[in-house]
Amino acid sequence: MENLIKVAKGEQKADLVLKNANVVNVFNNKITLTDVAIYKGMIAGIAQNYEGIKEIDLAGKYLSPSFIDGHVHIESSMCLPKEFAKAVVPEGTVTVIADPHEISNVFGLHGISFMREACKNLPLQVYMMLPSCVPATQFETSGFDLASYDLSFLIDSPEILGIAEMMNYSGVLNCDKDVMSKLILGKSNHKKIDGHAPNLTGKDLCAYIASGVMSDHECTNVAEAEEKLGLGMHIMIREGSAAKDLQALIPILKENNANRCILVTDDRHPTDLKGHINDMVRKCVEGGVNPISAIKAASFNTACYFGLNNLGAIAPGYRANMLVLNNLKDFKPQMVFKDGKLVAKEGKLTVNIDENETPKLRGSVNVKWIEHEDFKIKAKSDTIRAIEISEGSLITKSTKSKIKIVDGYAESNIEDDILKITVFERHRATGNIGKGFVKGFGLKSGAIASTVAHDSHNMIVIGTNDADMEMAAIELVKSQGGKVVVNNGEVLAKLPLPIAGLLSDKSFEEILEQYNNLRKQVHKIGCKLEDPFMTIAFLSLSVIPELKITDKGVFDANCCKFIDIFDC
Repeated sequence: MENLIKVAKGEQKADLVLKNANVVNVFNNKITLTDVAIYKGMIAGIAQNYEGIKEIDLAGKYLSPSFIDGHVHIESSMCLPKEFAKAVVPEGTVTVIADPHEISNVFGLHGISFMREACKNLPLQVYMMLPSCVPATQFETSGFDLASYDLSFLIDSPEILGIAEMMNYSGVLNCDKDVMSKLILGKSNHKKIDGHAPNLTGKDLCAYIASGVMSDHECTNVAEAEEKLGLGMHIMIREGSAAKDLQALIPILKENNANRCILVTDDRHPTDLKGHINDMVRKCVEGGVNPISAIKAASFNTACYFGLNNLGAIAPGYRANMLVLNNLKDFKPQMVFKDGKLVAKEGKLTVNIDENETPKLRGSVNVKWIEHEDFKIKAKSDTIRAIEISEGSLITKSTKSKIKIVDGYAESNIEDDILKITVFERHRATGNIGKGFVKGFGLKSGAIASTVAHDSHNMIVIGTNDADMEMAAIELVKSQGGKVVVNNGEVLAKLPLPIAGLLSDKSFEEILEQYNNLRKQVHKIGCKLEDPFMTIAFLSLSVIPELKITDKGVFDANCCKFIDIFDC
């Protein structure tokens, strides 16, 4: 500390001085041309004429706090943390608040431990929230159940910031004992409790907030966000691969409550990692938001909410996590600093992390022997309730639709875009299979399948015919997880995900290539969605209205009960 003070006073040379920087000040919302002195990874001072052992003249370029993703499931990228870091750090994201919810549904505490180990020694600072809903509800089968007792072993860890999104808002409102114990665990340890409350309003919303939940990332319109802001919540504005809420919520960043808004990605596939939080900042500015307000929503606001008191700003005593920007329009970092060290330059990492070892996990795709009959649905009539999807939204609709009947069995109606969907329980080989129909994918032939299916990540299969659906399911068992496209008995594309059925062991570039091929091939068989595999991933999320499907059947989230699809 003494040396830091001496550097700040100008009595001792800094390790590094960034000269002639236009510093973005998140405290007074001004930009000042000055020098920034760094010592042992900390910002010592901001003033003219500092001297350093090393000096970089920025010649008037902008110096911004690095970006913080306030809520992300790294597993959704299908990348190991080191590969995720390779993608997002050069984009300016140096800190993330991760919820290892996905891998916890497969491996429980072992999954959390895996992610903690895999996140060590990276140019990306990973803080974590403890998953609150494993499983998300009792209406699906997960690999593990995590009670408050299990979470209590980790709550004191310094990198654990609190309890992750409390999706079971009905459990909160009904004072479910297990839910209450998790809320108490967070509050008694003075940790944050994140929320997940789509469309919750009025007195129910008041009750939810009164329980200790202080944030929400499920707002899809200004009215919903304003009600929650007015009741004291912090709003996490989400721009993921499936759920894109930023454009609709930009107006709240222009109001007086902008300091309670946080930018998050939640779930992003590899195609959306090149351009991360920085892309969201750019879109905010294009939408009329003041550049400094947009930067604060991507850094300082997030740090303040989570109590990270030395992050999110360029000021004495703060960690030297900073971005060098050519302008405040495109927000593409020329240089990225973490703890005063240059970790990326002009879109590439400048540090080697390829030698980081990956912890080991057992196989996780454990299914009862798959038979052709598993895909059959006995027809009661030719009219069913199908799950209707809407691209860019996690919310689905219930739609009355006509199916075809062949030999007494319900089959896909390709002409009307009504496709068969099945969910196989894949953790405990119970033999559970949920069966139904979905509208909106547009497949003209073949089948697609994935072991990424929020939140319990059972195996989900959609297809035009049983034979291709069966082949797709078997292919994923062989590879111990992944995503696949099958047509007329041929595998057109496949992305193996052998780690928990969620993550690849390949490089980011290889994953991106395989994923792009998946999308290319699925479009060839008629799919009209931009990212169908992200849409598939949320069709089993039973906490999001309206109809969803789990390994236990088709579920009406509005009525909170399973339905008979022929009961129209």
